[in-house]
Amino acid sequence: MPAATALRRLLPKPPLWVKPPLWVAMYHSITDAGDDPYRLTVSPVRFARQLHWLGDRGLRGVSVRELLDATAAGRAKGLVGLTFDDGYADFLDSALPLLCRHGFTATVYVLPGRLGGENAWDTDGPRKRLLTEDEILRIAGAGMEIGSHGLTHVSLTEADDAVLAAETRRSRELLEEMTGTPVDGFCYPYGQVDPRAIHAVRKAGYRYACAIDPGPHTSSYALPRVHIGEDDTSWRLTAKRALHPLRRRHPADLVARRQVMTAVGAP
Repeated sequence: MPAATALRRLLPKPPLWVKPPLWVAMYHSITDAGDDPYRLTVSPVRFARQLHWLGDRGLRGVSVRELLDATAAGRAKGLVGLTFDDGYADFLDSALPLLCRHGFTATVYVLPGRLGGENAWDTDGPRKRLLTEDEILRIAGAGMEIGSHGLTHVSLTEADDAVLAAETRRSRELLEEMTGTPVDGFCYPYGQVDPRAIHAVRKAGYRYACAIDPGPHTSSYALPRVHIGEDDTSWRLTAKRALHPLRRRHPADLVARRQVMTAVGAP
């Protein structure tokens, strides 16, 4: 049997959300960069150019919910997930008008336990104001998806059972009471995820969750994302998009490929 045929027959079929790997971009704050030790800030000028880069290539930015629904229906070609972590207030004035101008949508992951507060967890970075309830409602009214980033931005892998339940279940309840609509998406603070955190997110009733580099935990409850920063010019975005399918292969797929290639004597 030819090696290629053996490979196709023996490889497990990857989950729908990773074949081909979905491209989900991770943003945080959209404002003038200035002091940015954590590389969380993209200037409005750079952000506008990045959106133009997508549009020039026939790509459309959408919320993760829309991306997953389109994938399930076989309509995801040309779609790119856009996500914004932490719920920074600058999204309303800096990011939203540019997204609307392009006809794009996005998912904004907010912290219902810190409404109108600031990013106190970033000890070495500048203080940034977080969205209020009214501002979240305005963003939702503009067609953006609102998801949970937990209640107060703590690492779920280090939380006890009570904190884990509050950060997942209670944050969802508060956001649904606020928006009057189902909250489908969760985003792990710091991108930190383990089986216990995934179980808590599933139990809380979310349909999906975003991580950063979840490795063996990759699934619809630990979707990988690509960090986008101020330094991401056109050529860097092109490189990141080209490399994404190689970096984000499903772990089981990679193991199986190694086993099959060894069996057929391929290098």
